Amino acid sequence: MGRDLVDVVTLALDAGLPAVQLRDKDLPGRALHGLAERLRIATRRAGALLFVNDRVDVALAVEADGVQVGASSMPVDVVRALVPPTMLVGESTHALAEVAASPAHFVLFGPVHDTPSKRAYGPPQGEQRLREAVAAAHVPVLAIGGADATNAPALCAAGAYGVAVVRAILAATDVAGSTRALLAALG
Repeated sequence: MGRDLVDVVTLALDAGLPAVQLRDKDLPGRALHGLAERLRIATRRAGALLFVNDRVDVALAVEADGVQVGASSMPVDVVRALVPPTMLVGESTHALAEVAASPAHFVLFGPVHDTPSKRAYGPPQGEQRLREAVAAAHVPVLAIGGADATNAPALCAAGAYGVAVVRAILAATDVAGSTRALLAALG
């Protein structure tokens, strides 16, 4: 795409995006920390939350608002013991049992719809399975996987607290317009 990630995210933040997750499993520590610092500045300026995927050290170093972990990450209870009590810990889940048992502050459940970044986690689970996940959860559930402005209302109707997206914003030609459309669709 040739666009600077922080510039693109800033456009989304200026359009009202409430939270950003930094997820880059390939960047070396120093580069990831530098990117996290730049995103922390942008999210603070916008009054938005910053979450760092997997890297508790980077999240602590930039005073992020939270850490997002998955099945191959450190366990949620270990992460919660390492971070300040004010730091949120989210968990990515792909099965109802994971949702029900999660000690996280919130969970991402999916993939609900098809998306290239989640194909390794199995076929799309659909909105009925999302309803079941919401019913099983003891914490807010965010839908992940193929979410966009066209299906966000149905995801919310299924009980999702919100959605987590990548392509719906980062791949958009009009980042601000796509962000506003998504937020409007979420109500």
